[in-house]
Amino acid sequence: MPLRYSAHSPDAAAFKALYDTTGWGPAERPAAFYAEALAASWRTCSCYDGDTLVGFGRAISDGRLHAFITEMIVRPDQQQRGIGAALLRELVAACRAAGVTDIQLFCAEGKEAFYRKGGFAPRLPTRPGMQYIDL
Repeated sequence: MPLRYSAHSPDAAAFKALYDTTGWGPAERPAAFYAEALAASWRTCSCYDGDTLVGFGRAISDGRLHAFITEMIVRPDQQQRGIGAALLRELVAACRAAGVTDIQLFCAEGKEAFYRKGGFAPRLPTRPGMQYIDL
């Protein structure tokens, strides 16, 4: 069956199931937690193999100046099929169509080459990002 892409957000249970494949967060989080995150998305792109969500990415943005691409997830057993590249292309295209030119993202360790192919480059050392870590 061919892959199907959608600009609509997946349901929260499907997003949670996909997110859980990353090991990024506690598996105990309820689907409602993910529903709230999805509701705050500016643009989304989902990829389905049949009825199964196999890839997802989203952008958080003010819709004019800045966009941040996050949750670029492809199920491990579905990687290397071009899904992530297609998701990234769609999200960048949505940003550009809205006139947003400052598009940023976090890059997981070892994934820099993937994002470079998608048109991204590391930030300059004189403009590094920061992350809030108050524990």
